[in-house]
Amino acid sequence: MTIQQVLLLLLLWMWLPHPCHTEMLFRRTPDLRPKSFGGRASGNDGKAMHRQKRGWMWNQFFLLEEYTGSDYQYVGKLHSDQDKGDGSLKYILSGDGAGTLFIIDEKTGDIHATRRIDREEKAFYTLRAQAINRKTLRPVEPESEFVIKIHDINDNEPTFPEEIYTASVPEMSVVGTSVVQVTATDADDPSYGNSARIIYSILQGQPYFSVEPETGIIRTALPNMNRENREQYQVVIQAKDMGGQMGGLSGTTTVNITLTDVNDNPPRFPQSTIHLRIPESSPVGTAIGSVKATDADTGKNAEVEYRIIDGDGTDMFDIVTQKDTQEGIITVRKPLDYETRRLYTLKVEAENTHVDPRFYYLGPFKDTTIVKISVEDVDEPPVFSRSSYLFEVHEDIELGTIIGTVMARDPDSASSPIRFSLDRHTDLDRIFNIHSGNGSIYTSKPLDREISQWHNLSVIAAEINNPKDTTRVPVYVRILDVNDNAPQFAVFYDTFVCENARAGQLIQTISAVDKDDPLGGQKFFFSLAAVNPNFTVQDNEDNTARILTRRNGFSRHEISTYLLPVVISDNDYPIQSSTGTLTIRVCACDSQGNMQSCSAEALLLPAGLSTGALVAILLCIIILLVIVVLFAALKRQRKKEPLILSKEDIRDNIVSYNDEGGGEEDTQAFDIGTLRNPAAIEDKKLRRDIIPETLFVPRRTPSAPDNTDVRDFINQRLKEHDTDPSAPPYDSLATYAYEGNDSIAESLSSLESGTTEGDQNYDYLREWGPRFNKLAEMYGGGESDKDTS
Repeated sequence: MTIQQVLLLLLLWMWLPHPCHTEMLFRRTPDLRPKSFGGRASGNDGKAMHRQKRGWMWNQFFLLEEYTGSDYQYVGKLHSDQDKGDGSLKYILSGDGAGTLFIIDEKTGDIHATRRIDREEKAFYTLRAQAINRKTLRPVEPESEFVIKIHDINDNEPTFPEEIYTASVPEMSVVGTSVVQVTATDADDPSYGNSARIIYSILQGQPYFSVEPETGIIRTALPNMNRENREQYQVVIQAKDMGGQMGGLSGTTTVNITLTDVNDNPPRFPQSTIHLRIPESSPVGTAIGSVKATDADTGKNAEVEYRIIDGDGTDMFDIVTQKDTQEGIITVRKPLDYETRRLYTLKVEAENTHVDPRFYYLGPFKDTTIVKISVEDVDEPPVFSRSSYLFEVHEDIELGTIIGTVMARDPDSASSPIRFSLDRHTDLDRIFNIHSGNGSIYTSKPLDREISQWHNLSVIAAEINNPKDTTRVPVYVRILDVNDNAPQFAVFYDTFVCENARAGQLIQTISAVDKDDPLGGQKFFFSLAAVNPNFTVQDNEDNTARILTRRNGFSRHEISTYLLPVVISDNDYPIQSSTGTLTIRVCACDSQGNMQSCSAEALLLPAGLSTGALVAILLCIIILLVIVVLFAALKRQRKKEPLILSKEDIRDNIVSYNDEGGGEEDTQAFDIGTLRNPAAIEDKKLRRDIIPETLFVPRRTPSAPDNTDVRDFINQRLKEHDTDPSAPPYDSLATYAYEGNDSIAESLSSLESGTTEGDQNYDYLREWGPRFNKLAEMYGGGESDKDTS
């Protein structure tokens, strides 16, 4: 038998399941008491103590996992050297799985496993064994530990932590460039056999990628893989245990690999020549069109910068790169003129902004194209000779004077005549006007620099043949100053002089202002209009002057106020001057010159009464007067209160006062029967429902005869109440049931309509339309009822 055959039989024997039988023997010891072990120690008796050696002989138990037999799996045997086989000893097992997973024959010491054991759940179990006397239950040997170790079998395949991996690698990478590493795990025991030894292989993805068998690193296998040709790849990796040998378990995973872009493609224009058109009236900044170069790359590798590198329109046009669309936008840089030039040629270049030095050999990474721009003719509006005009004119010029002229022309070849006009929104006061033919601006109203120093006008130029095409130009008119205003006092001066003032005393400092604005600045001179014996003016030569007294002492009793005319003049041409009058009051002052009182009447008041007290007294008097006036006005308003409060209270001839009375039991209220029986008024009684303000004795009036007309009776009573100051103002009812004799319009009231003897015909109501049908039925029905009854 050869060595190879022996090794093969040995390997097959290792794979076959075998029960492990290990007999643990106890070595007999003469005494259970522990003795000293190795060292010495002196006790009370001075004798040396020795530790007793154990009688257990321990080794590890080994048990194969995943036992498939029908009987309990035999683990091993425990035996003590004191066991004589008579059944006097009892073996006890405790620890991991004792009594459930592992059981022991208490007589023989045989240990069995009750079920299949998975090493991946637990690799070893620690138990404790002890032999005791069955009768006395006393241990015959000390308790000790032992371990049952589970032998592994290849029952777990390699697994990857993720089912699908995602990875990327730059395109054009060299062979062997690392892409990603995948790692599988095997739950089997790596220290026992080859159950956990994993070998990687590639099942799908060749010939583009490869994998290292031991590490699981995926690498590129082909050179110059181009993303533009293919971007996505799917690679399947297998992990197999048992070192990849036949019979090993395996697991797979999928790796999606993306080729990322590198700048290996230059930009390219699709056309060698591009034609664009633009009207000559397009303003500066107008976009004419766009050019675009295509780049097979993506992202920043496809970014392109455009520029104009040559041509006869480099100063007339610009090109701007649009980042979001990667287009070159051509815009107008200067105004175009069809009459000057009609065609421009540009050479535009597109170049990558991010070039990878590794791929210079694929370059150059730029391209050019020719852009031809045609200028189209349009009817252009007039063009002024200047962008703005500035005219200066003195404010005293005569009406109709020309202050300046604006000029404009038609830039078109037709050269149409121009008509000028003023935008009246810029000249609301119509101070200026313009000649429509030659553009001369002249005044139509007087100018005044002090009112407005600048006038900002807008002149409109339009072609006569095409009035819609207009152009505006600003015209600034500056009004130059002319000395046409006299200086005046700067403020109103409240000047006083003390009664005890001395000659030469300063009582006021004055200054002046002038609306004019001379080039050399303002300069004023002050003087008196006439010689004044009481005061004088001293010019300070700084546009101010001092008012001084010329004598000692002033008296309020003699003169309380002085008027001092002061002449103020300027130094411009022509000289302007004005006379301002100072009002100087004579006042009583203290020793320091502080004013106390300036009124001559104040001398007549008691010395102990101050000005504040006088003001307070005056205010109290005014308040009392206002209260009296208000009280009188309210009193008068009450007397004139109207009987009828509102129009809603009028119901034909009945005036309601919101007093219904007491009904039939109210015998004290006003009785209308007195109107028909004037004699009843003789026994006049006071009302009990209203309390009068003052008791008065009713004045007896002669009774009217029985045949007196009611109208005369009412007029008589009305006259009596108007002349009687003691008449009560609280009447509850005023009845005016008498309408007079035979009005031409007859009665307008319906109060007596029920007493009319003659029947009325209401048939005409039906002729008024459907709106009056209901009313006609009501009145017509009433008549019919009356007739039938």
